[in-house]
Amino acid sequence: MSRRCLFAVLLGGAQLLGAVCGYAGQKADTTTASPIASGPVRQLGRVTGFPLPRYVSIKSGRARMRVGPSTDYSIRWVYEAKGLPIEIIEEYGNWRQVRDSDGTTGWMSAVLLSGDRTGLVAPWRSAKDKMISLRNNPSPKAGVVAELQPRVRLNILNCDSRWCEVSVQGDGASGYIRQELVWGVYRDEIIGEHRL
Repeated sequence: MSRRCLFAVLLGGAQLLGAVCGYAGQKADTTTASPIASGPVRQLGRVTGFPLPRYVSIKSGRARMRVGPSTDYSIRWVYEAKGLPIEIIEEYGNWRQVRDSDGTTGWMSAVLLSGDRTGLVAPWRSAKDKMISLRNNPSPKAGVVAELQPRVRLNILNCDSRWCEVSVQGDGASGYIRQELVWGVYRDEIIGEHRL
């Protein structure tokens, strides 16, 4: 065991050991973000080989976030929102350390996650802020399809690092939104066919 790993065990116990040291020989999962997506690659997951961090979505209508990477750990939060975007920040076996749009971190089983890309409209804004325009073309001068409140859930179809083509979950309205206003896609990330 390296000094860094030993130090991690002394400071935070087994949970931190999995996050800092990792283990070799674990098989990859298939419930991860599309390899077509590009963006800032900081490191590769030691289980899947996909970039970390990366965005995915919650596959299940009920998903538990746990304190550590096992069902032996207590539940930190229960999400009852299929299609909610979440960010994977670490991998350990069949578990993924994740962060939600509010900054809450914990662990979820990989089987609860999907590579489908979804997003939230500017969750950092308050409902009192100006509504965000969903436009019919990727241009600030294009016609407005709808005005969206913060935290509206979106399905992400394509992004070109400036605009994302999206559809509103449960509503069907579709159009374009400035990429910087979407939580669930990195600012300079390109997704899909980027035919915008």
